Amino acid sequence: MAFFEKMWLFAFPIRPQATCPTNWLSRYTWYATMWDKPMNKHDGRVIAQENELRVLRALNRFGWLRTRDLAALLWQRWSQQPREAPDLKPAQPTASGLRMSQRTLRRLRGKRRVLSARAPDGSTIYALSEAGARSLNQLGIAAATGKDLLRSFSTAHFRHRCIANEIALGSIIKGFRVSTEREIARGLWLGGEEGIAGKKPDTLLRADGKVWWIEVERSRKNAKDYSRLLRWLDVVKRDASQNGPSSLLGQENRWGNVMFVCTLSFETKLCRDLGKRGWTKEQIYRHISFNNSLYNFKDIIFS
Repeated sequence: MAFFEKMWLFAFPIRPQATCPTNWLSRYTWYATMWDKPMNKHDGRVIAQENELRVLRALNRFGWLRTRDLAALLWQRWSQQPREAPDLKPAQPTASGLRMSQRTLRRLRGKRRVLSARAPDGSTIYALSEAGARSLNQLGIAAATGKDLLRSFSTAHFRHRCIANEIALGSIIKGFRVSTEREIARGLWLGGEEGIAGKKPDTLLRADGKVWWIEVERSRKNAKDYSRLLRWLDVVKRDASQNGPSSLLGQENRWGNVMFVCTLSFETKLCRDLGKRGWTKEQIYRHISFNNSLYNFKDIIFS
């Protein structure tokens, strides 16, 4: 049941007259492969409505998404459990997924349940409208419009959020429990409104009692924020190194590690400054990991 509990975030409950296979790809794929006869118009309308609900729920969780993000998340197979530690790789949409995403967004725009805006790179992003949020609230799903998220933001902020979203999308598909940047900003995550030791991540991943804290660093921090980061990492190291349950994460959780998606220069500087604070090289790479090859901060291509 854990797989279906996870998929409840984006889909209606399964109708009782049929049994859904455990390798369920999506409502569209299931109906298309379940029956040996063509779907009638009624079935098609039901599938369309369910796809619309899944899109609305995804937008509510992430704040805004692109067509390709929705296609990658909602129209391909999800793993029931992670097979390995997070690799932070972005999910790639399929051609059929892109078509389904485009059709669903077109219908939702016609119903005025989503808003769209042109991002700094020229791509189109979508968020919940007042009507879209209201339709979720009527189903008992707490939701708020994302109109304020579309009004204005810098290119740097857009790229930062795109990377955080791609990491979250790919991790959901791989079977991790994910707190998105939008959910974290609203206090809907493990650390609540106050954060963990006074800090909030860009994305949080959880599986088998382990917690991976994701930080996207595309530019150098100012001196005050950087000093705060160093002190926070000291606190995490002490907590992760102690015997017994974590004081910061609670008894049911333990640290995986802190994962930085960053430039090579940021990695070099952080390692050097942690060394000055008494960290050994072994301690640094036990508690922290760096990825500076998956995402190009200077020339990110969006579509």
